[in-house]
Amino acid sequence: MKVAVVILNWNGKKLLQQFLPSVVNFSKEAEIYVVDNASTDNSIAYITATYPEIKIIQNHLNGGYAKGYNDALQKIEADIFCLLNSDVEVTKNWLHPIINSFKQNKNTAIIQPKLLDFKDKTKFEYAGAGGGFIDFYGYPYCRGRVFNAIENDENQFNDTADIFWASGACLFIRSSVFKQLGGLDEDYFAHQEEIDLCWRAHNFGYTVKYIGDSTVYHIGGATLQETNPRKTFLNFRNSLMSIVKNVPKKYFLFVLFSRLILDGIAGIKFTLELRPVHTLAILKAHFSFYANFFKCLSKRRSLQKKQHYFKHVSIVWQYFVLGRKLYKVLD
Repeated sequence: MKVAVVILNWNGKKLLQQFLPSVVNFSKEAEIYVVDNASTDNSIAYITATYPEIKIIQNHLNGGYAKGYNDALQKIEADIFCLLNSDVEVTKNWLHPIINSFKQNKNTAIIQPKLLDFKDKTKFEYAGAGGGFIDFYGYPYCRGRVFNAIENDENQFNDTADIFWASGACLFIRSSVFKQLGGLDEDYFAHQEEIDLCWRAHNFGYTVKYIGDSTVYHIGGATLQETNPRKTFLNFRNSLMSIVKNVPKKYFLFVLFSRLILDGIAGIKFTLELRPVHTLAILKAHFSFYANFFKCLSKRRSLQKKQHYFKHVSIVWQYFVLGRKLYKVLD
């Protein structure tokens, strides 16, 4: 089984210097690629001089995470693509459990390893933790991370489990499925495009798995910090886009209008917290979503609807009203 580890880079020389050594040392079973999104630093010169064995693909513009990978993966021949952030440290034998799972489970399309915090390796990392889910209203959360409540790693997720979405920080996908799904949706630019990709995979009848025997460490926020309103804009807009594209017909209108109301409440909350730039980001997200509504709707018509999509009814209710902040106590 041919595996390609593909790292997307944009002006990330410092991250490459810090994290490429672990990838090179512990990925002998794979070919390593760095995809450069039109960097203006000397990232490529550094890789060429230091790691001549790494293959480089240069994109002509910075089209974000989605377009960057879509353009590059067309040029790579492999059975399995690993989409790996440049701010991830991998560990010894991290690939073995993943490859074995793909071999043993023919219907598994996408896999995520355990994602821990590079800055505090006793904790799960926000972006993917122990595998992702979404609730009835399309809010994402993880085993080990519900909203901003992050659990310590106490081996509670050292298992293999079916999940709803795998983190784009370290996402393995069969190349045949990636092509069948048409790749990542470039309208997302960045953030939550991996949730949409996994959602579409479920709609086509595939499974997504978490493999706790494989561990990586992620910094998180290396591109956009949590406090950046651009991140708020992308998360709110892209979540609404995923709802329009993927929610089953019988729930569609109820979920969509409920989310519009809940987003309004989130905007009020940001205002009361004296963070009006994030309220403004939500408003901009909604205007962008409305402008693209019919485009999303047209994409919806081409998708198969085979599975329910939610695990818990409302994470907002459980977290903010009932105070349930650990995955194991969610109802």
